[in-house]
Amino acid sequence: MTINPKTTAFVFPGQGSQTVGMGRELAAAFPEARQTFEEADDLLGFSLSKLMWEGPELDLNDTLNTQPALFTHSLAAYRVFCARQPGLAPVFMAGHSLGQLSAIAASGALSFADGLRLVRRRGELMKRAGEENPGGMAAIISLDIPTLDRVCALASTADEIVQVANDNSPGQVVISGAKPAMERALDLAKAAGARRAIPLAVSIAAHSPLMTCILPEWEAAVQTANFSDAAIPVIGNVACAPLIRAADLRADVLAQMTSRVRWTETVRWLYAQGVTSFIEVGNGAVLTGLVKRIEAEAATQSLGNPADFEALT
Repeated sequence: MTINPKTTAFVFPGQGSQTVGMGRELAAAFPEARQTFEEADDLLGFSLSKLMWEGPELDLNDTLNTQPALFTHSLAAYRVFCARQPGLAPVFMAGHSLGQLSAIAASGALSFADGLRLVRRRGELMKRAGEENPGGMAAIISLDIPTLDRVCALASTADEIVQVANDNSPGQVVISGAKPAMERALDLAKAAGARRAIPLAVSIAAHSPLMTCILPEWEAAVQTANFSDAAIPVIGNVACAPLIRAADLRADVLAQMTSRVRWTETVRWLYAQGVTSFIEVGNGAVLTGLVKRIEAEAATQSLGNPADFEALT
């Protein structure tokens, strides 16, 4: 792929993109990546890189570790890109859920150290919320957002709420919330015409009101982190608009904990602004697949291992 900065956005993946071995080849090939993993190990006080490269998978999939692992890999890949393509920058950045913090760090609004500490804290708090206030999540296939919003409203009560958590692409949406409301929503979604309604094997009801119990501590962590204005606009998961000011970035990160990730709208907004190329910076190709579902004519490229860098011109 040939990069035209004026028509290119960098996107950063969230949870679900982790795999054992992630980043190992990148670190072996590029000193910038190796130094990033070493920096992460030093900051966290344990070998995150060994966990990423060797597993065990169960520990890597613990959100406490998953979040810093994905953040570190994304920033390592971004640093390699900057070293190989000095002066070349995308017109926008965006990240899916956790990936929003990777995008904010890559935009220059958050240092690697502050960003890593923040995502580690995010993982700690979300894990605790899942233990203290367990809920559930489910993937709903082939149901539009307005219909699913109505389904969630019907399934919810004052004390048991379920809502759209991730609007990933047309026909692929994740809902999240209290288990009894989730069970009602699954039945209602099927009755409304969903092709599939699949409970996910998680107890953390991300992007739902069940995260409210950790909001005071999460707000304290976000306020403590040293945000600055972004050098490259970041599309907020909640605002679904370009954010530059530190205060606006903070506000979106805080709101995101209990709000939906508006990914479909984000990609459509970027495409409407003339962005025709999307480069996924980090592990895997989950977001490139979603982008293609949203805007079939968009060009996509993953950027997470040495072979990916060879494909860029």
